[in-house]
Amino acid sequence: MTVNQIPALTLNNGVEMPALGYGVFQTPPDETVTAVEAALATGYRHVDTAAAYGNEREVGEAIRRSGVPRDDIFLETKVWISDFGYDATLHAFDKSAGKLGVEQLDLLILHQALPSRFDLTVDAYRALEKLLADGKVRAIGVSNFMPEHLDRLLDATTVVPAVNQVEVHPYFRQPDVLAADAAHGILTQAWSPIGGITFYRDGEHTSTLQDPTILGIAAAHDATAAQVMLRWHLQQGRSAIPKSVTPSRIAENFDVLGFELSDAELAAIDALDTGVRGGPEPEAITLETFGRDIPEA
Repeated sequence: MTVNQIPALTLNNGVEMPALGYGVFQTPPDETVTAVEAALATGYRHVDTAAAYGNEREVGEAIRRSGVPRDDIFLETKVWISDFGYDATLHAFDKSAGKLGVEQLDLLILHQALPSRFDLTVDAYRALEKLLADGKVRAIGVSNFMPEHLDRLLDATTVVPAVNQVEVHPYFRQPDVLAADAAHGILTQAWSPIGGITFYRDGEHTSTLQDPTILGIAAAHDATAAQVMLRWHLQQGRSAIPKSVTPSRIAENFDVLGFELSDAELAAIDALDTGVRGGPEPEAITLETFGRDIPEA
């Protein structure tokens, strides 16, 4: 598997980003170095982390140990709501860059919209605009922003986000968010792209990995359910950031270019949407409920 096989997506400011990235959400710090090293050895060149994950330092250590030149890796992290506000967000960059051991980030995004204190959200995004203008980040964006949050942000700021990272998988497509992102020229990046969050959700549906429609499509292509879902994202123009700490699955999730889904197969996967969110409701994210201190570098 060669690095160049994964296509690049061009962001709205001209920066290129590998379409398939490697995520480290809920990866314990003591497992992160080995997992990220395995991903980079497999060929991933896009790594997604976040201040709130508590493993930025280990991601940076893995990158240094890997021997892969820093310039060859697209490094993305997120600012947590506790660090929203202009000066606080500028300092949040320093904390993340310090832990990661880098001087420049490829993509820095706001982790949540924080609707109850959108004034802080706007100030935080203005800080991202400053970091972009100063060359400390190559692109800026948001995460878990709904269409109304995007509208409010665009009305108050100058730079259109390059990326909106949101929950997208066959059981929760968020078509309104996909449409809003497309209308504004924002790339949609899927977290939980193979529906990992559905594995723990109560309800009438099985996990996406056991879905009969997805398994049928996988059998037709001699692929796995996870590979089919990642291929679905890529063919529909999204970025996807699967996570695993198992080397064989890390490699499996990277091997998604040897087949192509038909329009009918893509539509069949689209039709699995239940409209049921797996993650928290964006409006439920408040400083009182979800605030946490992000340690210094």
